[in-house]
Amino acid sequence: MPPNVVLFHSHDTGRHVAPYGHAVPTPNLDALARESLQFRAAHTPAPTCSPSRAAMTTGLVPHSTEMTGLVNRGWTMGCPDRHLANLLREAGYDTALAGFQHEHGGPDADRELGYRTFPTADGDSETSEDRETAAAAAEYVRDAERPFFLSATFFDTHRPFPDAGEHGVDPDEVRPFAPLPDVPATREDVAGFHASAARLDDCLGEVLDALAAEKLLEETLVVYTTDHGPAFPGMKCTLSDAGTGVALLARFPDGPRGETTDGLVSHTDFVPTLGDYLDLDVDPGALHGESWLDAVGDPEGFDGRDAVYEEVTYHAAYEPKRSVRTDRYRYVRRFDDYPTTVLPNVDDGPAKRFLLDHGLGTRERPREALYDLHYDPVQRDNLVEDSAYADVREDLRERLDEWMQETADPLLDGPVSKPPGGEANPRDGRDPGDPEREPADAR
Repeated sequence: MPPNVVLFHSHDTGRHVAPYGHAVPTPNLDALARESLQFRAAHTPAPTCSPSRAAMTTGLVPHSTEMTGLVNRGWTMGCPDRHLANLLREAGYDTALAGFQHEHGGPDADRELGYRTFPTADGDSETSEDRETAAAAAEYVRDAERPFFLSATFFDTHRPFPDAGEHGVDPDEVRPFAPLPDVPATREDVAGFHASAARLDDCLGEVLDALAAEKLLEETLVVYTTDHGPAFPGMKCTLSDAGTGVALLARFPDGPRGETTDGLVSHTDFVPTLGDYLDLDVDPGALHGESWLDAVGDPEGFDGRDAVYEEVTYHAAYEPKRSVRTDRYRYVRRFDDYPTTVLPNVDDGPAKRFLLDHGLGTRERPREALYDLHYDPVQRDNLVEDSAYADVREDLRERLDEWMQETADPLLDGPVSKPPGGEANPRDGRDPGDPEREPADAR
C-alpha cells in the first residue's frame, strides 16, 4: 500500500520558528525537524496567500493557475483538476481537508479541488478555530481509510495575534525580525507573533501525537510548510528573502532523520516531487516545478535549482513585480509607475504604525533592484547601477524575461485586470482593511 500523506500548512510563518534558529516556542516543530529533512533554502513563488498555495498544490507558477490575487477578493483557480487532492484521489487516496483551503473560490470549491472528506470537531466559545481543526484532524487519522491524504491548514500565525502576555511572552525578551528596528513597538508586535506560533505548535503537536499513537508515522509522509513570510513591513508581499523564504520539513517514512539541505527549492516543486515519490500520473513536462526527491537520498550533495522565480500581481492592492533568485543574487523588477510603498499591501500592526510615523508611506521604490545576498542578506543595497555587477544584472534580466515568456506571464501584455467581481484597494490607501475598494474593472 502506498504511504499516507499529511500536509501541515500555516499562514504567514516564513522560517521564523525554532528549527530555523529563532527563539520562538515551537517544541513540536523542533521534534518534527529532528525526524525530518529540513530545507534551508525553500522559497514560495508568491509571497501572498492564495497564489502561493495554488502554486504549491499544482506545480504551476501562480499566474498560470490564474491566481494573481486572493480567493477572498474574488480570484479563483482556472485549473482545479490539476490540484494535488485531485491527483491523489485519482490514485486511490481518501482526500481530506481539515481547516480551510485558500487557493480556489466558488460554492463547491473544496470538492472541485478533489477533497472528499471534511473532518470536523464540535466547537465551543472557548475553543479556537485552529484547535478545532487540530482535534478534527487527529480524530480523522484514527479512523481514516488507507491510503489517505490529509491537508491540515491553520490560521496561525496570521494576524491578529493573541495577547503575548497571556501566553507567557515578554516583549522585552524578544528580538525583532531582521528587517525591523529594535524598538518597543516592534518588540510588542513580534511578541504577538511568538504567541501565535506557540498556539500553532500546540495544534501541530496534537495531530502528530495522534499519528504516533496510531503507529502511522512509519507509513506516512509528513510535510510542514507555510505560504510566505510573516505579516510585517518588509516581509510578507515583498520579493525579498524575508517575504519568499519558507520553512519546509519533510519526514519520509524511510527518509533522513535530522538532516538539512541547502539546495534551492520552490513550492512549485512539491507536486513533481510527490509525483516522483508516489508514481502518480503526472507529466513532469507539463509542470513548472522540479522534483527534489534526490535530496532525500543525498541531502548534503543535493544542489537544487539554479534559480527560483517569484511574483506579486495583486494582494490587497495592485503591485505588479517579478523576481529571479539564484544562490547568490536576487533581481527584482516592478511593472508599474506607483512611486512609493503600497501601504494597503502591508498588514496593520504596531510595527507598521511605528514606521508610518517615520515616513514609510513616502519611501520610494526602485523600478529595478539587484542584491548580492552573500554581502547583503537583508537586501538593502541596490546594485543595479553598479558597473561591477553589470554582467550579473544582464544575465538575470535575460533569465527573468525568458521565464515570463515561457510561462505566458500576463504582464507581458500590459497591466493585469482583476477578474469579474474582483476587489482591490486603491494603492494610495493606508491599510488592507480600508473599506474603500476599486470597482471590478479598475486596476
